[in-house]
Amino acid sequence: MIITPKTRGFICTTAHPDGCAAHVQGQIDFVKAQPRLEGGPKKVLVVGASTGYGLASRIVPAFASGADTLGVFFEKPPTERKTASAGWYNSAAFEAAAKDEGLYARSINGDAFSNELKAAAVAEIARAMGQVDCVVYSLASPRRTDPETGEVYKSCLKPIGGTYTQKNVDTDKAEIEEVTIEPADEDEIAQTVKVMGGEDWELWIDALASAGVLADGATTVAYSYIGPELTWPVYKDGTIGRAKIHLEESCARIADRLSPSGGRAFVSVNKAVVTQASSAIPVVPLYISLLFKKMKAEGLHEDCIEQIRRLFGDHLCGEPGLDDAGRIRIDDWEMRDGVQSHVAEVWPQVTTANLRELSDFDGYQSNFLKLFGFGLGGVDYDAEADPLRGIDLVEF
Repeated sequence: MIITPKTRGFICTTAHPDGCAAHVQGQIDFVKAQPRLEGGPKKVLVVGASTGYGLASRIVPAFASGADTLGVFFEKPPTERKTASAGWYNSAAFEAAAKDEGLYARSINGDAFSNELKAAAVAEIARAMGQVDCVVYSLASPRRTDPETGEVYKSCLKPIGGTYTQKNVDTDKAEIEEVTIEPADEDEIAQTVKVMGGEDWELWIDALASAGVLADGATTVAYSYIGPELTWPVYKDGTIGRAKIHLEESCARIADRLSPSGGRAFVSVNKAVVTQASSAIPVVPLYISLLFKKMKAEGLHEDCIEQIRRLFGDHLCGEPGLDDAGRIRIDDWEMRDGVQSHVAEVWPQVTTANLRELSDFDGYQSNFLKLFGFGLGGVDYDAEADPLRGIDLVEF
C-alpha cells in the first residue's frame, strides 16, 4: 500500500514502516559514531521502550555498550490493510539491528501496569538474561488500571488552583491562539498521580527484586521534566507536576530499598523534545518551537538520542552529577540563562504572521512527522510499502 500521514492535532493515525526503520537506524548510527561507553549496563529492561526517550534508552545501551535489552510497551500490530503504530515499527527495526550485532533483544506488548505483564517480564529475564542491572522507566499513558482493584484512573493536563490562559499554537493551522484551561479538582489531581506518579515504577522494582532478577548494584532511572516558568501552571505546578512530585518520592523509596545491595535510583530531568506526549500539552508546542530555534542557533540542540547518550555517558556509567534535590539534570542546556531569556523575550512578540520567522515551527512539524516515519531521507514514500513487520514477542 501507499502510506501517507493522516494527522489531526497531536495524533497521527498512520505510520510508515520503512520511515520508522530509517529513523531508528539514524539514531543507531549516531550512537555508534560516539565513543563506546565503558562500564555501561549489560542487561537492561526498558518499560515504555518503543518511542521517544524510551526507545533511545534501549538504543544507547545496546549500541554503546553491547547490552542485551528487554522492552515493554503497548503498541498496535499491523494488518495487511492497516499500518501498525509507530512504536511497533520502531521496535521491529531496533530488534533486527540488535540481533545483527549478536545482541539479545526481545519485547513484551501489553499493559505494563498489569501484574500479568510484570510476571511475564520476570519469567523472561530469569530465562534469557538471568538478572538485569539497569531498569529504565519511561512509561507514558493517559490511563491506568489498578492491578489489584481493577479501578481505571485517567490523567489530565490541568492547572491547580485557578484558570490558566496562555498563548498557544494550533499545530494543524499554524495559527497563534489563546488557550484557557479550567483548574483540576481534587479527584482529577489524585487520578493523574495514580497514572503518572511513581507507584507503578515502585511495583516494577518490587516485582523484579522479590523474584531475584534485579542484580546487586543495579541502577534504575525514571524520566521527568520541569521546563520554564511560562509552562509551570499547566506542567510543574499543575496536575502533571503533582504526579512528578510523587515520582520523586517513589525514587527515594526505591533508593532506600536498593542501597543495601549497592543499587541506585534516580529521576532524570530531560529536555523538551517533540514526542506524542509533549505535543498533547497545551502551550508546550509553541515553547518547543521557540526553544528549538535558539538552541539550534547556539549549537545546543539535542533530540532524544543525544540526550540519552549524554545521560548514560555523563551520569549512569559513573558517578552522576545531581542538583540540590538529588535529580540528574540533562535539561541543563535548555535551561541556560541565555536560552531562557531569549524565549521569554520572543514569547510576547510571536504572532501567526511571524511564527515561522521567530520560531522553528517547521522544525517542530518535521520532528512530529518523523515520529511516525514520515519525512526521512532515503525513503521512497511514493512506493508501495508492506505494513507487516514482526517482533520477537514474549507470549503471556
